[in-house]
Amino acid sequence: MRPDRTSRDDEWDDRDRVRGFAAFPASRRRPGRFARTWWGNAWITAMEDTALDQRPLKQGRKNAHSGQVGPITVSPGRIAATVHDHEEDTSYRTAVFLDELSDVEWERFLDRVAARAGHLAALLDRDMPHDLVAAAEDAGVRLLPGIADLEPECDCPDWELPCRHAAALCYQASWLLDADPFVLLLMRGRGERELLDELQHRNAARGEAQLVPAPVDLATAETAVPQGTPAGEAYARPVPPLPEPLTTPLTPATPLAVPSAQGVDPAGLAVLVVDAALRAREILSTVESGDAGPPELVDLPEPLDLWQDTVRWAATHRDPHVLARLREASERGAELPRAARAWEYGGRAGLDTLEVVWSPPKEAVARVRAAVGRLAEDPEDSTDSPDSTDSADGADPASSAGKAGVAGTEAGAGVRAWRNRWTLTGRGLQLRYGRDGRWYPYREESGDWWPAGPPKRDPATALADLDAE
Repeated sequence: MRPDRTSRDDEWDDRDRVRGFAAFPASRRRPGRFARTWWGNAWITAMEDTALDQRPLKQGRKNAHSGQVGPITVSPGRIAATVHDHEEDTSYRTAVFLDELSDVEWERFLDRVAARAGHLAALLDRDMPHDLVAAAEDAGVRLLPGIADLEPECDCPDWELPCRHAAALCYQASWLLDADPFVLLLMRGRGERELLDELQHRNAARGEAQLVPAPVDLATAETAVPQGTPAGEAYARPVPPLPEPLTTPLTPATPLAVPSAQGVDPAGLAVLVVDAALRAREILSTVESGDAGPPELVDLPEPLDLWQDTVRWAATHRDPHVLARLREASERGAELPRAARAWEYGGRAGLDTLEVVWSPPKEAVARVRAAVGRLAEDPEDSTDSPDSTDSADGADPASSAGKAGVAGTEAGAGVRAWRNRWTLTGRGLQLRYGRDGRWYPYREESGDWWPAGPPKRDPATALADLDAE
């Protein structure tokens, strides 16, 4: 028998149907997908597939990671928060709406959950199995939103749907869903305690219907001898310690010996095997270092595009035959040596720092000021505004090839600042600030700027190492 919803609506409304969550602090962007769980990423996909413009999505991701979204309130059919816009230095009230399930849909969904104990156990463990969602869809109940199911609303003047503020709210909402799938069920109309109460009544009724008393033989019941191991003895046995976790091998594995076969290039296949081993070793080392967080929260790196993968191959495989084939096959073969050196020092972030010009935050400018000398009062007063979008590597005003075209910002005697680049004029030295928060040293070679060493977290250290060479 279902609980009397009418008599308990007030209790559920007050205690269970509105949940508040503290604002997420600023955090570093992790490699891989934005959300950690498959249902969190399904939420993001529903929002991104609806958007007609990628720019507000990109800005929304930045706002989500930089802590611009205030405390989030979740209630049936709605999530809401105040989102700060640092460009306009103001805040906007933002909400995203999702249709609630009807009472009939809830009945069908709860019947499916109650039919398998594993479904309820998974929800209580803050998990949402694929088969639970599939079972609900078989019953005509769609839990996860699809295209156009999320309706954003914001009092900002932007016309995009979603705007950057609503996108930031949706991205952070995926983190809430990662931690607790009951947040999604609340948006669909019912809170956690309400659902558990109804499932408890369903399971109790199902148990009573299936309970059939077994016949008891009174003649043998008192003389029956217990069988099996006493519980006290079983649980008193000592538990052996767990083995030590495996560590990353210090030496690479023995290269694979590939036999000749029709249609197979043994040498090429061996190179592919070595490359896969190197990439797996890199991921394992990242997990063991703890830099990316707990192992269970580490996502696989995002796939590389064709150019990035070409550069990675050139940087990690020293076979001249491989390098020659890469330069011949790539449309940017002439750029490959410099790009490969950037990858050697900084990986994907190093290549990004080589090729992308962007305006860093004022905090980064303040840090580099002490390292390279006095900066102008408005260090971003260059040819591009500090809030302009990232751009591909163009003519650097400090390079010999670009001096005549663009004017940068004088940052002090012998120092020129332009966007994320600080150049010691006349000395052929340059610091670049990467979007990963590290400082990359560069040195002028034959009129071009070449990476000159691994990046540092401190600009003064990076500059001192560069100047000492």
